[in-house]
Order: sequence, then C-alpha cells, then structure tokens
Amino acid sequence: MSDPAVERDAAEAASAFAHPPVAPDTTAAYGEHPDHVVDFYAPRAGDGSAASAPLVVLLHGGAWRAPYDRAHVTPLADFLARRGFAVANVEYRRGSSLPHQDADGPVAGRWPETFDDVAAAMDALPGLAAAALPQADLRRTVVTGHSAGGHLALWAAARHVLPAGAPAGWRLPAPPPLRGVVALAPIADFEVAGKLGVCGGAAEQLLGGGAHVGERSPYADPAVLLPTGIATAVVHGREDIVVPAAVAESYVEAAARAGETVGLTLLDGIGHFPLIDPGADACAVVAEEISQLAW
Repeated sequence: MSDPAVERDAAEAASAFAHPPVAPDTTAAYGEHPDHVVDFYAPRAGDGSAASAPLVVLLHGGAWRAPYDRAHVTPLADFLARRGFAVANVEYRRGSSLPHQDADGPVAGRWPETFDDVAAAMDALPGLAAAALPQADLRRTVVTGHSAGGHLALWAAARHVLPAGAPAGWRLPAPPPLRGVVALAPIADFEVAGKLGVCGGAAEQLLGGGAHVGERSPYADPAVLLPTGIATAVVHGREDIVVPAAVAESYVEAAARAGETVGLTLLDGIGHFPLIDPGADACAVVAEEISQLAW
C-alpha cells in the first residue's frame, strides 16, 4: 500500500530537480581545492540599471554528502537574481562519495573541512563579491540555505559565539556583518535530528560519529550556539518528512530560552523541496522572507 506522504515527497523532489541548471555570470575561487568556488548571479530585475542590490549568500543542501553539489540550487539562485538580488552560490567540501559501513549511502560531511570551507568562503566573499558583482551592496547581506545548507547558514551567523577552542579560522571576534539569516528546512537542532534519524543520521556523521558527537556538537550545533544577535527567520513545510518541522520548532524554542526571537513560518501542505523549487508558491515565500531582511 502506498504512503501518500512518501508519494508527495517524491513528486515535490521531482519537480524541484526538473529545472535545468542555470549557469552563473561568473565564478571565483576562495581557496585551492576544486570545491572552493562561488558562483555569482547578477540581479536581473527591472532594466538592470539599479546601482545596488542586496547580496544573498546561498548554501546548498544535500545532507553534506558528496553527490549533492551546488548545481541543484542554481535555479533558485537564478530565481532570486530575477527578483533583484545579487546572489553568491557557495560550494564547499562534503562527505566521501563512497558508502560508509554504518551509513545509508555516502557519509555526510567532513570534519573539520566542511566548516573550514564555509568560514573561509564567508570571509572571502566581501572581496570576491566586490570584484564579481559591483552591484552587490555588502551592507545588505543575507545568508540563506536549504536543509544541510540551512544548518550551515545558521552556523555562519553564529561564529562569534563559538566556544573557545574552536578550530582555527572558525571563530569571529565580533558578529558577522549580516542583515540576517533565512534558514529553509534547516537541520537546526542536532539532538532532535538524531532522535528522528534525519537523513540517515547525517548530523552524527558530520561530527565524526561515536564519541566525537558529544565533543564536537558545541562547535557545530546551531541549537546550542545561541543567542547570536543576528536576525533569523526559519521557513519550513509542515509536511516535511525529510527534515521534520519538529527540528525547526526545537531550534526556535532553544532560541527563546536563550532570550532571542526567531521567526518561524510553517507552510501548510508543503514538504521539503518546494522551498527551493522556482515553480512552487513556497519559493515566493522564501524570496519575501529574504526581502524583509535585506531591503
């Protein structure tokens, strides 16, 4: 007997991944590894004469696993560019392409490389964007990301509250110059994600598994890196079976306990993938949430 939730998720995924990749206007490197690249999309709204546009930094999802790179969010990058944003689509090192003996498919993430890359990309972006996209107003930068990328977006905004002893290059001495974060179906609470078995235990794999989980969570779990003082909004589908909404709700509750208000928009009848699907109404909601912080 078929499961309607699974069928809906499959249909939503098929729709989101049906869009052909959209080539960037330019690409720049922020390091020496082949994955150390950022694709830039110039704002396309109106007649193109706008002197400046907010910069959206986009971090893709895919459970931090190697098979899923930035290509699948290029239609979203193009959608945002057509809404008048300058967009930086960031690549980063992900897990091995080979299955792990305890993993459902390729292992998720690399420690510390995945975080090294996001930190390095964020630090390099002002200079790279200034050269690649003169229209980008760096004073109006918003970070967004989907699923595992939503986690990385929240982490990027919390680097100034990382505990002492964080790996070199991760911790910032002051809050990053961001207008805010819009996290889309983020893996935002590692403890809850672990209990729910999100993405086959991807969060535990990202941390290295075993004893490493407890040791490394304080440096990686957004739910404990609070408060950040950075305006934060979370958008999540109520019907999401990939990253259940309970993960986002737990993060928002943790923020409240820390004295911080995080906006939470729960979309009825929506699962995991419409948030990055330019053909879905949910994608317009995402653009509006970004606009609320950026403009």
